[in-house]
This record gives sequence, structure tokens and C-alpha cells, in this order.
Amino acid sequence: MANRRAASPSAADEAVTRGSGNVFADLGYADAEERQTKLRLAYAINEIFAAKRLSQGEAAARLGVGQPKVSALANYKLDGFSVERLMIFLTALDRDVEITIKKKPRSRGAGRVSVIAA
Repeated sequence: MANRRAASPSAADEAVTRGSGNVFADLGYADAEERQTKLRLAYAINEIFAAKRLSQGEAAARLGVGQPKVSALANYKLDGFSVERLMIFLTALDRDVEITIKKKPRSRGAGRVSVIAA
């Protein structure tokens, strides 16, 4: 049997496009900002679960939801969660949530929503 190797693309064949910082916007989602916000909030919640070594059952009891909701959250299936609900979960996990409104820089075309976990 002959040894065949797949032709590897040359550097000239590969184009690299810099992302916007929001993968959902890069993929063309109309609600990209909301999806990114939910993702960052869910990531912070899941980090707290891991740090406290909470089982899904224990996390569900803390949040006042059923275990299937915690499973969805742990697997980043976030369609059933609002941004507000995720922020309420953070406060139930002894975290403060602070919202700051400020003027956008002139260099950027539109305002944006960002989540920064401290």
C-alpha cells in the first residue's frame, strides 16, 4: 500500500481574520451582546461552583432551582436564563453585582455591554 499524505495548505492559502472579541458577533448572531454577557455570567457562576466544590444538587438548593437547571447552566445551555436571573444567582452565591454606566470612547462606533469578574 502506498504511503499517501494529505496535502497541507500553504501559508498563502490560509487567511487569518482577527476576531471582534465576541465570538457570537463574529458568527453573525443578532443578539451577540446578550449571549456574550450570559456566557460571562455563567462562567463566573460555574467558577464559584467549582471553588466551593458544590454538587449540582447543592448548587440547586443554594439557587432555589431544580438540579436540571444547574445542569443546563453547567453545560452553558443558557437559552432558559435571562441576564437578570444569572445576576440574581450570583448574589445568591454571596457575590456583589455592580453595573456601571459610562460614556463610550469616541474611537468606538457603538456602546457595548461588558462583564468583568473580579
